[in-house]
Amino acid sequence: MKFIHTADIHLDSPLSGLAAYKDAPADLLRTVTRDAFTRLVDEAIEEAVDFMVIAGDLYDGTWKDYNTGHFFCREMGRLNKAGIPVYLLLGNHDADSEMTKKLTLPANVHQFDTRKAHTFLINDLKVALHGRSYKEAATLENLATGYPAPVAGWLNIGVLHTALAGYAAHANYAPCTLAELGAKGYHYWALGHVHEHAILQKDPWVVFPGNLQGRHIRETGARGAILVTADESGIQSVERVLVDALRWHVVDVDASEANTLQEVVRLVGRAFEQLVNQTPEKIYLSVRVCIKGKTAAHGELFGLESQLREEILGQAAGLGIDRLWVEKVRIETEPRTDATHVAARSDAIADMQRFLDQAPEDAALLQALMEDLRPLVDKAPFELIQAVPELDAIRSGNVAGIVKSVTPGLLAYLAQSN
Repeated sequence: MKFIHTADIHLDSPLSGLAAYKDAPADLLRTVTRDAFTRLVDEAIEEAVDFMVIAGDLYDGTWKDYNTGHFFCREMGRLNKAGIPVYLLLGNHDADSEMTKKLTLPANVHQFDTRKAHTFLINDLKVALHGRSYKEAATLENLATGYPAPVAGWLNIGVLHTALAGYAAHANYAPCTLAELGAKGYHYWALGHVHEHAILQKDPWVVFPGNLQGRHIRETGARGAILVTADESGIQSVERVLVDALRWHVVDVDASEANTLQEVVRLVGRAFEQLVNQTPEKIYLSVRVCIKGKTAAHGELFGLESQLREEILGQAAGLGIDRLWVEKVRIETEPRTDATHVAARSDAIADMQRFLDQAPEDAALLQALMEDLRPLVDKAPFELIQAVPELDAIRSGNVAGIVKSVTPGLLAYLAQSN
């Protein structure tokens, strides 16, 4: 017997931060959550699984229109034709309180009740699935305590949308502990809510599949679902099924041996070739490049994130890499010459360093900078402010922090130009 455990699909969820980039592959990014789900349904049919479990957050909140629901119904229809039932639990994003639009689901989709924990029995397989959907998005009670006792002699699966305990990056919904889950006597806990894949325990199995498709740069690496194989004696194997259509990566490039911007660009090109060679052809790549290290190129790179990004995109095009998009370039290099060496000089650059060292404590100067910069920030789109840390710092009044952060690069640039 085989089944697929998935969660956190977030159908038609908008990918954040893309409005700041006019060259983003919008058509591809707009459909990636659907593409990943279609691939999962393909896998379910090809593997001839006996059923599928969706452990919450199928949707990303109420639909803008009915197209999202129509898409889901079509995919469920494909599973229905293949004789594959689906057991659906509502999470915080698709709780009853969140969904203002709904459709009647195909007959093969069985939804867990929101009022109390409920059990679905698959008689021919002797499988019992226990779960409770969210009625309210902010469900803060421990739902697991109300789950029923296991059915003796059957394979028992608990389906729960929970943060467990200790996942600070996720809202603490339906909190519970591993000990509480283990005490229920189930064989497998199909969890949802946490977007990172994790096998927390094997006796019983307690598994987060992670989300089906990464949606931003904080959700890097491969994404997918879980394929579980079992027999009369219990769970035999738990394997990942990778179905993401677009994969986010942070590529760190050590520029310590580079002397010029062009040499940095070539180093990035080599890193891209390696990444593409390691990634299946069906995966599109969205990459953030972080240039690091103490390098003689530090001064030349100062303030040139945008130009460097264009150079890097050109390098990728020249290498024939057509399935990679550069989301952002971060310059995190340091000058090879430290501040003490610059201060020992007897020229205008040393004078500039002394001025910049004192600037963060000069209230009048900071106020003047704020008055010049704030009107520009007020006109910027909100997504652009979120994407550019310096703009967000100006909005919050942290001009002193900006002065401190740009000082090393500015001095290196002036020293190189001099």
